[in-house]
Amino acid sequence: MSNVLLKVDNLKKHFPKKTGSLKRNISYVKAVDDVSFEVYEGETLGIVGESGCGKSTTGRMIMRLLEPTDGTIQFNGVELSTLSKTELRKTRRDIQMVFQDPYASLNPRHTVRKILEEPLIVHGIGTAKERKERIEEYLEIVGLSAYHAGRYPHQFSGGQRQRIGIARALMTNPKLIIADEPVSALDVSIQAQVLNLMQRLQEDLKLTYIFIAHDLGVVRHISDRVGVMYLGRLVEIANSELLYKEPLHPYTQALLSAVPIPDPTFEREQLIISGDIATSTPEAGCTFHLRCPYATEICKMEVPNLVTVKPGHSVACHLMNETTTMT
Repeated sequence: MSNVLLKVDNLKKHFPKKTGSLKRNISYVKAVDDVSFEVYEGETLGIVGESGCGKSTTGRMIMRLLEPTDGTIQFNGVELSTLSKTELRKTRRDIQMVFQDPYASLNPRHTVRKILEEPLIVHGIGTAKERKERIEEYLEIVGLSAYHAGRYPHQFSGGQRQRIGIARALMTNPKLIIADEPVSALDVSIQAQVLNLMQRLQEDLKLTYIFIAHDLGVVRHISDRVGVMYLGRLVEIANSELLYKEPLHPYTQALLSAVPIPDPTFEREQLIISGDIATSTPEAGCTFHLRCPYATEICKMEVPNLVTVKPGHSVACHLMNETTTMT
């Protein structure tokens, strides 16, 4: 087993809900509620779930773009929540992010050269000549050309812009890259190219990824392990092939049963869940009990813990003994 690069324990992010003319806090939205996981060196951990489940908020807290309400984030043995701004800036050299929207994440007034040079200047890396050489080198690495450095973002396609975003994340030689739905805004044919690029870069540069997405097919293609989130909680985490072959949580089963199979003659039973994802966490019990077709009284009363049921496979479900027969 590889070394643990990132360890997240009991991470929480609660946003206040303000109502009335005085804008008083009467309750909180639990965007992330008691999430714990580990990321090992060299692996890709996929995090999936519906929109609003808290996966992007989790990624932004790891980057300290959002401050956690509670919990700890340890990177390479260092607790990130206690770092000063100066110490955090040094650590951010090792943790970079690829954002979802390639059209919004690049400054339209800057050339590609200036966009890629900025992290090098911020972290005091190299001379002007070395920075220029590095920019041209990494443009080639991500499948662009050195002459693209003088162009502006609007002169590129969406796929090319995301390659520029990936190059920017690579400029400081990071150990961990958090990819927040990096291909969801791209055409399917371009998605495959970007995913293959990320896999090649991971192998060549010894990178570790947290890959956030809602597309289960994309996550299966690139991830070593997958964590499934629902309403701010991690409900299941397992080796990628094991999760797709033997999903244990009813929510995971429903998600996988909805994935289309490119075979018109293939038939399978689909697990239907009623209603839409809630706008707030239930006051008690499992976060999924309002939509779960197997919910019992204990599901409405107690929050299930994420427990390891077999090597490399953990699930948070009171009905675990029954769900193993439902797949």
